[in-house]
Amino acid sequence: MEVLSVTDAVGLVRDRDAVWIGGSGAGHAVPQLFIDELAHRYTEHASPRDLTTVRVVGIGDFASRGMSQLALPGLHARTIGSNIGNEPELGALVRAEQIQAYSLPQGVLSALCREMAAGRPGLITDVGLGTYVDPRNGGGRQNAVTTEDVVEVIELAGREWLFFHALPIDVAVIRATVADEDGNLVMDGEAVHGDSLALAMAAHNNGGIVIAQVKSLAQRRSLRPRDVRIPGALVNYVYVDPVQTQTYLTEFSPYYAGQLRQAPPDGAADAPLDVRRVIGRRSLLEFAPGDICNLGFGISQQIGAIAAREGVTEDLTLTVEQGIFGGAPAGGPDGGAGVNFQAMLEQPSMFDFYDGGGLDIASLSFAQVDSHGNVNVHAFDDRPRGPGGFINIANRTKKLCFVGTFTARGLKVDVDDGHLAIRQEGSQHKFVPDVQEITFSGAAALARGQRVRYVTERAVFALTADGLELIEIAEGLDVERDVLAHMGFRPRVSPDLAPMDPRIFRPGPMGLAADFARMGETRR
Repeated sequence: MEVLSVTDAVGLVRDRDAVWIGGSGAGHAVPQLFIDELAHRYTEHASPRDLTTVRVVGIGDFASRGMSQLALPGLHARTIGSNIGNEPELGALVRAEQIQAYSLPQGVLSALCREMAAGRPGLITDVGLGTYVDPRNGGGRQNAVTTEDVVEVIELAGREWLFFHALPIDVAVIRATVADEDGNLVMDGEAVHGDSLALAMAAHNNGGIVIAQVKSLAQRRSLRPRDVRIPGALVNYVYVDPVQTQTYLTEFSPYYAGQLRQAPPDGAADAPLDVRRVIGRRSLLEFAPGDICNLGFGISQQIGAIAAREGVTEDLTLTVEQGIFGGAPAGGPDGGAGVNFQAMLEQPSMFDFYDGGGLDIASLSFAQVDSHGNVNVHAFDDRPRGPGGFINIANRTKKLCFVGTFTARGLKVDVDDGHLAIRQEGSQHKFVPDVQEITFSGAAALARGQRVRYVTERAVFALTADGLELIEIAEGLDVERDVLAHMGFRPRVSPDLAPMDPRIFRPGPMGLAADFARMGETRR
């Protein structure tokens, strides 16, 4: 192992290399100094050129930091990831068809790292069948200049599967907290472990190099072997960033690192009861004591805080796809981290658990829903985005809640002590005849026997063999005027149409602790 400067580390990248960058989201275990220097070097020297850049999770702050810094014409030949939505400047190059781009599920790319490390030719999975990742629906291509197939349909044991091809890997850039003189890496200050080990193994076993960013160096044999996440034999080069921060937002949290437990909420007042919180509360009503859960991005991120306010956090096991098992997920830009967790897993292992059906329930966002129960979360407006871990999470989870406002663009809603009032309707329908692209297949969910709900501030729908069925409406609203008139199709209306639980529209706790206690007694 050689210690060098970040300038020299970036100098190891050659034209046309396949460069994999570790980490996640808004700076979680991201080797940010390498990104900074790569952008600077290319700006100054127009080299290295024509790279294939790969990251399992989108890396960026939804503005100019992260992969957006690498939105430099000529630097990329193609880019591959699960969510380019938080990399808008790079997304603009994709939209302009200046580079090739693929959007593949987060869990697929994560597992693919491990398959490549093991020398296997790719990943066989049913994740993505019937979605936009299926080659019959586009194969994950994000523009017209992207033509090569990276996934194919195969038949095995009498079933259809998707086979995702192994990808080239010349350079893997990862991040840890400390490296010793032999290159052994400790990640005890990181908010996630991510795919770091699998990436290092994949690069090493496929003839590539491994570069690690660390915050500090330690003497040889000074690290506890049980603390080493990546052995030095896999690491070629290390550079030091002494001002490395845990995430873009947080310099360092011992709670994110799992070094301390955060005190529980002190019973302070609820956040304002707005439309997003109403939806989050209604989604939480689908949860039951003992459930192992995943909370998606956006509205669903609020559910952890709502559960804490209701005093039911200990009755649920909340997970985050980056590897946080138990505890409370972080929200906002720090989403992907967590506090008070039971364990911090490596990301491929977390997706093994998800792909195998380990989740009882997930609450995930939607951008569009159609009459067949299909969901689009990754392709709307004209910006390239991506599903992140959505497709893996939704694939075999027993119960799914897709959450979102009923309409978009201009919706104004008042919530007043048990009632919902629509002051201004949104101009954009989100319930459409056919989604723009399929991120979740209703037909596949029915075949798997999943229980699916679509939760909005004014209505709740269920997925049935006949398509969507309206099963709940906010009290005081009119089915025709306030719901059906703003849909691109007419769903069935349940003969047992019920009012939405009025507790979700009232300030203060909903009393879920008592509900959970009763459910627990019933189960016993």
